[in-house]
Amino acid sequence: MGCFLFLITFVSTLFFSSIMNLSVAVDTINLSQSIRDGETLVSASQSFEIGFFTPENSNNRYLGIWYKFNPSTVVWVANRKIPITDKQGMLVMSDDGNLVLLSKDKKIIWSTNSSRVLQNPVGQLLDSGNLVIRDNINMSSDSYVWQSFDYPSDTLLPGMKLGWNLRTGFERYLTPRRSADDPSPGDFSLRVDIHGLPQIVITTGSRKEVRSGPWNGRQFGVIPIVHNFIYKAKLVHKQDELYYIYEPFNNTVKTHIVLHQSGTLQRLVWNWKTTEWSILYSWPFDSCDNYAQCGANNNCRINKTPICECLKGFIPKAEDEWDTQGLSQSRKCIEKLPSDCPSGEGFLMLPAIKLPDFYWYNNSMNINECEAECFKNCSCRAYANSDVSGGSGCLMWFGDLTDIRECPPGFSWGQDIFLRVPASELVQHDSNKKKRIKIIAVVSTITGIFILVLVLRTVWKKTKNRGLESREEEEEVPLIDLSTIAAATNNFSQANMIGKGGFGPVYKGNLSTGQEIAVKRLSNNSGQGVEEFKSEVVLIGKLQHRNLVGLLGSCIQGDERMLIYEYMPNKSLDYFIFDDERRKSLSWRKRFDTIIGIARGLLYLHQDSKLQIIHRDLKASNILLDNDLNPKISDFGLARIFRGDDKEANTKRIAGT
Repeated sequence: MGCFLFLITFVSTLFFSSIMNLSVAVDTINLSQSIRDGETLVSASQSFEIGFFTPENSNNRYLGIWYKFNPSTVVWVANRKIPITDKQGMLVMSDDGNLVLLSKDKKIIWSTNSSRVLQNPVGQLLDSGNLVIRDNINMSSDSYVWQSFDYPSDTLLPGMKLGWNLRTGFERYLTPRRSADDPSPGDFSLRVDIHGLPQIVITTGSRKEVRSGPWNGRQFGVIPIVHNFIYKAKLVHKQDELYYIYEPFNNTVKTHIVLHQSGTLQRLVWNWKTTEWSILYSWPFDSCDNYAQCGANNNCRINKTPICECLKGFIPKAEDEWDTQGLSQSRKCIEKLPSDCPSGEGFLMLPAIKLPDFYWYNNSMNINECEAECFKNCSCRAYANSDVSGGSGCLMWFGDLTDIRECPPGFSWGQDIFLRVPASELVQHDSNKKKRIKIIAVVSTITGIFILVLVLRTVWKKTKNRGLESREEEEEVPLIDLSTIAAATNNFSQANMIGKGGFGPVYKGNLSTGQEIAVKRLSNNSGQGVEEFKSEVVLIGKLQHRNLVGLLGSCIQGDERMLIYEYMPNKSLDYFIFDDERRKSLSWRKRFDTIIGIARGLLYLHQDSKLQIIHRDLKASNILLDNDLNPKISDFGLARIFRGDDKEANTKRIAGT
């Protein structure tokens, strides 16, 4: 009842305070419309634009999608293989509901070629950069009969799937441009290889050029987990689908993956300060990522000379096949001694490497069963865990071990593998290990007192902060270092302070990536406290909705407690509706959209989210507005979670406004 009255109040306030002024974004094309060269469609939030463009050093025209804020970055091209040679091209909606690109003589250059027929088809450019054909009435993604996200060019945008429809065999993959002035498909492709456990591969035809290694429950082999608050990635495996996908933590961050004509993959992030793309990482990283760079039964070590080294228990097949740099492509290592399986052999662990290609796997076996199975089979060369997050699954290799590399310094990827070696290798390894243990023991004795002091000091600090350091439910929210926040806010200067509430002061900041943030800093004399802080971190960290404010991270360091949000440049709703001048800038359509947005946010909290949440402090000052005046519900310090069929709950704190 309270939420209903709240919405009625907003409707009344917004309706009677201005004259109705409708504004419709041109993001659609229907049967009676067309897009001629020089005209464009723009997505509702002004993020993407579709129209005709000419690559540099070319006279050809193409239909493409690009970022509205950076038109030179084209993320999708329709007629990659067949350009238009003049400026007379035109995009129309045909009677059968397909988008068709025509030349000046009405020749079909490109078509969506969908066999599904709609009664009232409409083409729409979404804010995600996805061009879709849907029913004019049904806005659901289930009504899409065609979408550009199913046919990517060289760019993987957030929300775009890279992978397979397992039922139909349909594959989504990237192909680079032929050159800077020719967007036709190049020789390389980026795919999800599903022969065995899923892995990312860059190929030319059927030849593997680069291989990530299998998905291990957390990441693809050598592609590192980037600990950030820019995006989150995952591998989705359903009955009918298997694909890689990623999403940004908030809409202010612009990021994408692009496959270049050289076969190099890059993750790019837009820097709003320098107005250019920054490279977050490139892959392949170095020559050791080249497929089978060191041949069979070899380990590639980029920081060593030579970079190739036979695995333990193996020797070069022929010394004359190795050059002084260890770079010959014809090299291979063979077993040093004849097999004495199983009694005269054991397993030696090789830590932090990219697992070899061509394996057998069983997801139901644990690591102990895997070892036993490999040990009794003399053809089994090595074994490893297939799921490091759950500790289950078994990988076994039979025959040559191909495409191995070790994790270079400064990186945190790779997986342990257990290699079958002769007993003599184990003895030598144990002898070296004992020598290292003696050295470590001496060093440990000398530094023992110092370490003891550090341990006692750490225990004292943990005891002091025990009440504040419970983070079991906060794992989904990134922790941000205090120095990073201080640098972003000019050391919490007064000039950066944009408000103050019961929680404490709020500062505006700019990260090194150019992203703007808002920092809520818990003050010692705050009217709110640790419970409200924990509640907000736990709740917002588990919620994702376009009408809820985005929590980028938190900081728990010493006595500092801070929450880092996406910055809302238009402040809160009360800043507009309770000011005689500012509320005139809100059209009726914008007010209506605001009401709908708040209602959607509440519906998500009360019904659609995985947690049933009652906000308990909903008011105009807790409705923040982003750059496009879209509403975002904020301040979950007093919110409560209802579970199951709960109808009521008791509270010891005063809540509400």
